[in-house]
Amino acid sequence: MSFPRYPDYRESGVDWLGRIPRTWKLTSLKHGYTVTLGKMLQPDQRTSTDKLVPYLRAANIQPNGVDIGDVRKMWMSPLDIKNLCLESGDLLVSEGGDVGRSAVWDYDEKMYIQNSVNRVRALNSNSTKFLFYWITALKAKGFIDVLCNKSTIAHFTAEKVAAVPTPFPDTTEQHSIARFLDHETAKIDTLIHEQKRLIELLKEKRQAVISHAVTKGLDPDVPMKDSGVEWLGEVPAHWQLSKFGYLSNVVRGGSPRPAGDPSLFNGDYMPWVTVAEITKDESVFLDKTETSLTRLGSAQCRVFKAGTLLISNSGATLGVPKVLNIDANANDGVVGFESLNKTLCIKFAYHYLASLTENLRERIRQGSGQPNLNTEIIRGIVIPLPSPKEQKAIIDFIDAKSSKYSELCREGAATVRTLEERRSALISAAVTGKIDVRDWQPPADESAFDEQVRQAEMEAEA
Repeated sequence: MSFPRYPDYRESGVDWLGRIPRTWKLTSLKHGYTVTLGKMLQPDQRTSTDKLVPYLRAANIQPNGVDIGDVRKMWMSPLDIKNLCLESGDLLVSEGGDVGRSAVWDYDEKMYIQNSVNRVRALNSNSTKFLFYWITALKAKGFIDVLCNKSTIAHFTAEKVAAVPTPFPDTTEQHSIARFLDHETAKIDTLIHEQKRLIELLKEKRQAVISHAVTKGLDPDVPMKDSGVEWLGEVPAHWQLSKFGYLSNVVRGGSPRPAGDPSLFNGDYMPWVTVAEITKDESVFLDKTETSLTRLGSAQCRVFKAGTLLISNSGATLGVPKVLNIDANANDGVVGFESLNKTLCIKFAYHYLASLTENLRERIRQGSGQPNLNTEIIRGIVIPLPSPKEQKAIIDFIDAKSSKYSELCREGAATVRTLEERRSALISAAVTGKIDVRDWQPPADESAFDEQVRQAEMEAEA
């Protein structure tokens, strides 16, 4: 898709912006918009005239719009209520956190803002939607991070927002640009959504293939028997059934004390495995860690040898296995399977535990207290046990299938990145005047795009 350029340009005087259309003005944002910072949260301070009202935080400003799923309340004075009430069409810009993330408020209900949010409101018919795309472009280019000195605790204060250099086409042109970008980014977002959905379906199918292989085997005609375990169901009749407690020494990691002591942590002696290290990616093996313990810290902990199977045992990410490729210490959120019986191949055990992750989390959630897979529970996990030869065949099958699905996922992720880059480039080109969309109209025939969406949907369902 190609677009015309403006007939005449001039230097903007801003190095990173370059040339802009000659008819555009470039001045501070405050000359076309008001900027208001929300109220500081003061839960225990109120007067008899204050009212308890809903407010938005920076966390409510999300890439796909304003999230009102978690709205809290605070006390506000009549003056605050008057000054901080949102109107449909206001632009919300994050003051802290992910500084500069923005979204347009398009709800009719009464809502107010806390001091992690700037409210930007248009003056003289200027377009807040055009400004939204301008702020989006600045954030993508890293300009806002530079402005806020992101190397320290960043704050995109109302004063900084008001001072942002902003191009001002005439208001009719602003609305035309916003309308064009609404249409085109919506199309790209639809394709991104379909690609992400495809990736998730591929991951689900990959896991279903693995789960079937490690619990039912590869021969669809083999006689089956009841495992006696409700969640496991039938397994091949010639397979044995055992428990991890019979096949290995199940032991929990441990953390040096006191926690955070520099004489124990952040050393260079022994790699330090945390739950975050185990759950950070989907790879089978753990080859390195972000941090290490000192010799003194390591001496307080068990050393898990290379080739040990590990599993995360606590918190929301419990039940994720990993195989160590290095000698390492592990904290108390990790359980290791030492002295694994030779009748159990470590990668078969890994894939079996990976197939149980969601099941384990659900079983733990049905209990009470902090989610935790203690060693007694892990020892009691039943595992079907084919012969070592059949385990090897299953592992080879899983490796081949996983490689195929992983390649498809990588292709999907590359497509998402390309679409996101195209979206960002289109926004930047439109709001900086590199393309002229004043005469743009939505295509009467969207069949080509509809075909792209249908193709993505078919791939997702295949």
